[in-house]
Amino acid sequence: MSWLRALKETARSGLTFERRRLEPLIAIRGAAGLALVLGASLALFGPVIAASSAFGAYQAAIATFQRSWRPRPVLALVSGASLAVSTFIGYLTVSHTALFVAVLVLWTFVSGLAWATGPTAGIIASSNVAIMLVTITLPTSVAEAAVHAAMIAVGGVVQAALIVLFPVRRWGAQRDALADALAGVGDYARRLRHDPLADFDPVPMMTARSAAAVTPRQARHRPAELHGARGAAERIRPVLASLADPALGVPVEGPERDRARELLAAAASVLDAAARAIRQGDPVRLPAPALAALRTPDTEAIFTGPPRRAVDRLTALLDDVIEIAEGGGTDDGDSATPDAPHRRRPTLLRLVPVVLRSMRGELRRGSPILRHAIRVSAVVAAGYLVGVALPFGHGYWAPMVAVMVMRPDFSQTYSRSVARFGGTVVGVTLAGVIVQTAHPDTTVLAALSVVCALLMYLLMRTGYVISQICVSAYVVFLLGMAGDDWSQTVTERVGLTFAGGILAMVSYAVYPAWETPRLRNRLAAWLISDGRYAATVVDQYADPAARSNEDVRAALLATREARIAWQEALATAQYEPVRHRGISRSAADDAQHALGRLGRVAMVLEAHLPAGSAAPVPGAAELAAALRKATEKGAKAVRERRVPEWEAVREAVAHWDTEESGSHAVTGEDAITDATTAIPAPVPNPVVREGAGLLLEALEEFSRSLDTGKGDRDTDRG
Repeated sequence: MSWLRALKETARSGLTFERRRLEPLIAIRGAAGLALVLGASLALFGPVIAASSAFGAYQAAIATFQRSWRPRPVLALVSGASLAVSTFIGYLTVSHTALFVAVLVLWTFVSGLAWATGPTAGIIASSNVAIMLVTITLPTSVAEAAVHAAMIAVGGVVQAALIVLFPVRRWGAQRDALADALAGVGDYARRLRHDPLADFDPVPMMTARSAAAVTPRQARHRPAELHGARGAAERIRPVLASLADPALGVPVEGPERDRARELLAAAASVLDAAARAIRQGDPVRLPAPALAALRTPDTEAIFTGPPRRAVDRLTALLDDVIEIAEGGGTDDGDSATPDAPHRRRPTLLRLVPVVLRSMRGELRRGSPILRHAIRVSAVVAAGYLVGVALPFGHGYWAPMVAVMVMRPDFSQTYSRSVARFGGTVVGVTLAGVIVQTAHPDTTVLAALSVVCALLMYLLMRTGYVISQICVSAYVVFLLGMAGDDWSQTVTERVGLTFAGGILAMVSYAVYPAWETPRLRNRLAAWLISDGRYAATVVDQYADPAARSNEDVRAALLATREARIAWQEALATAQYEPVRHRGISRSAADDAQHALGRLGRVAMVLEAHLPAGSAAPVPGAAELAAALRKATEKGAKAVRERRVPEWEAVREAVAHWDTEESGSHAVTGEDAITDATTAIPAPVPNPVVREGAGLLLEALEEFSRSLDTGKGDRDTDRG
């Protein structure tokens, strides 16, 4: 993609509005906390300290809107406390430019590394640096700086207290995540009716798994309906695939396929009903047609063999989902065992060494997080020095804009820069017109800032540009309350916002962290994890007595993480202005389809895992070893721009063909000689034998997607 088109696409993305579900009660609660802090500070200490406390309460509320599974009061307290410390330290050094720039660079570098622990920590850390650049300009002495810092911390305490006293949709984020996972499995069942080879989207399940981890205190108060439904949904997933699959399930046409479609539709309806009940905390209302389809008496007569086992298993698992959604759950659903302990999330203190290890792990060459930390530190230092040198005054706005818009990837940095500038122009213009025409006093300005914050909380998920309109007006009103001249604020903010955005955009062009060159590594990692997942499942057939659901589960999670990493990298790379993509767009799509097929076949085999008392499947161990070895070699070939070969897997499957042919009755003269001595070779399990052929076909399809001329030559047309 050319630079011109990349700029056009990212600008369009930054100025896009989205229709999202609004949460007015949460927005009102956040604005009420801000109003309480602002009003009390204004009455007790005056407008300057009130402005600082308002920034603390504002940022604490923003932190609670982030996608995190930790209790919201904790996020508010952490945000308020960290901003208070940042403000006090910043004020102590701001009078010495060289020392302050050094502290600013260190603080910003750490905030850049915070992205290693996730977007919530990264956003809170970056916001603290940005707001600190404003709040350090308000005090005039060390004693006042301490008061300002204390009031900022109080803002976080007030927001946390309101969350505790006035909870809105308690456990709402966890309910939504679990409901989305159940609805995702229901949607998968619905798509299987029309496309028996449809791919399963693992993102909702991975999100629900993350939401299921709880601290010991959360575990004592978690609603019963949030226990175990995800585990049941996980076990339904391969059963649905095995029932719909034309090779290992029911035929493509005929009465079995018609009944399978009815059962898939019924399963989708039941899962949707359970999702609605969990999301809203209401009783499960099951649709009568779905229950009738699941309980039709002639189902047992229609299905035989593996499809019959799949139907029985599906009915039992749907009963489990209904029971759990009605409050009968006993576990977190992370494993196949019904009494598995809940997934543990470390407490805040225990999280500190985890965060430090994650940040230290990014201090390596080639890390995108490290490059982001270096890039944002340099830009913030340069922006602050440029702002100080310009005759505008209030030079902190340029670095503040830079640290707020910069992200570890190209598209978000550029789209946010454009949206920030556009939102700033609109926001300060609207606020300026109001100030110029109405001449509001301090109290009215405080009220207007609270209204802007309320709109920000309410509309922040609809688009970055709309949030920046509200933020810009909020800052104009708040700083106007503290004594800033609005006309100077408009000129400075627009000019320095433009300067900060340009610095952020230029920095990424000069010191980028492109995802495009790493696409092959991401694809290779997915291939390895897919191969290990398939090999782990096949290993269960080789030694059913040593069957380990934990091993299969771990391999499944690894392949999901690799798949999501690939998809995120591919989505990021499509907007990067890098001509040589490392892999063409068509080859990437074909390779993704092939690996999705490989994982789906392994998932179907997982649905038919034998009982511990079953006889071992001959040749399964050899096939599993061949899959592991071949996919590791294939991944190396992908990284080295070669086409993978699958001779080891092909030989394992061919060996079964030889054994099957050897097990057939001999004829002619040999039949007379060997009639009493020949022992038929063992024939492998038909499910495993058919699955092995499908695994080989998926691997060969993967190689075809990367053949010379498709995988190694850039064919991106725009």
